[in-house]
Amino acid sequence: MLSFFSIKTMSTLARSTLFADTPVYVQFYITARCNLACQQCNICYANADLPECNLDQIKKIAENLATIGTGMVLLTGGEPFSRSDLPEIIKIFTSHGVHVRMQTNGLANEEMIHKVIEAGGNDISISLDTLKPADQEWINGNIPGSWHRAIRAMSVFTKYLPVKNSFASIGCVLQKKNLHDAENVIRFGSRIGWYTSLVPIHTTNKLNPRGFCSFDQDLQFQPEDYPAVDALLARVREMREQGYLLYDSDQYLDNFRSFVHGEKLTWRERHDGVCDSPNLYFVILPNGDMAPYCDWRLEEQNVSLTAEDFPRLYHDKAIRKKLHTITSTCPGCMYGSFPEMTISMRYFNAKIQRVKTFLTPSAPKPWPISYERMLEVAEEIQKSATPQQ
Repeated sequence: MLSFFSIKTMSTLARSTLFADTPVYVQFYITARCNLACQQCNICYANADLPECNLDQIKKIAENLATIGTGMVLLTGGEPFSRSDLPEIIKIFTSHGVHVRMQTNGLANEEMIHKVIEAGGNDISISLDTLKPADQEWINGNIPGSWHRAIRAMSVFTKYLPVKNSFASIGCVLQKKNLHDAENVIRFGSRIGWYTSLVPIHTTNKLNPRGFCSFDQDLQFQPEDYPAVDALLARVREMREQGYLLYDSDQYLDNFRSFVHGEKLTWRERHDGVCDSPNLYFVILPNGDMAPYCDWRLEEQNVSLTAEDFPRLYHDKAIRKKLHTITSTCPGCMYGSFPEMTISMRYFNAKIQRVKTFLTPSAPKPWPISYERMLEVAEEIQKSATPQQ
């Protein structure tokens, strides 16, 4: 696992650890298109008004990210596999020394999965919220067969991903429907050599649309649900200590609980109560514009990463002031990546945990794993589950 990150990415991580002033992690929403309509996501609608960057524009984005010292870029959407040129996009970033992570719903075919891995896409996250197919289909927007397609894609990834120098993870969004399924998802991921990361459901109203928030208020945890959430978080901490592959840090899980309870989040306390955008991370919208994060845009002055002078604009004091106006008024989120990035850079214990995850010999990966075997593992875990699960 020591060579999983390039020397350039390792240098960025080291600098960010010391100074917290280099963009370790940039999320690039390369498309708003998606083949699912998940309950917890409105991002395909939030970005539907924006065109997609072409490959020439993406080359300039990669050049600019490399110039400002970016360590890694998350290619997400919408569904990134909706773009037939995804392998070319990956090659562009890797050729500029920027580590690529992909986030997908798993509804991709084997040929494309093979191509993106050949292009250098060895870091993958798949959405999986439960081991119950019918429940997953409901969460995905009543899309028949979507759970099985995700499991099949996971199998294909284990066929082509290198056992060494790769990272595979599951993103699990918790709501009432799947609260008691989280432990089994972690068990499943651990059996097949995949880490799991938990994210609490976010909700909003139609007057204040946000990308990763559901309009369905019934999905939000209520006070009567808090004891069950607290008990789950205690159990998953124990599971992590027992060797299960849970990615989330203690500080993140503490804030997970606070978010659910409607209490003040603490993960930003070591940065004057605001997040680390744009120093440690920021968002690139489908058209190439910079944003502090997925929920907010720079409305008055667009800053495009396709511009020749983006490195200067990135450091421009006036633009930083406008970004701070947004970040300082944001109540905070628990979307996962950005909170964990701040926590990893600003909390010693979390930093050590990340070093163990990425820079020490990886957990066993019994790859490749056939689709049929994955179904058997899921069934074995479901059969052995306690009644509340």
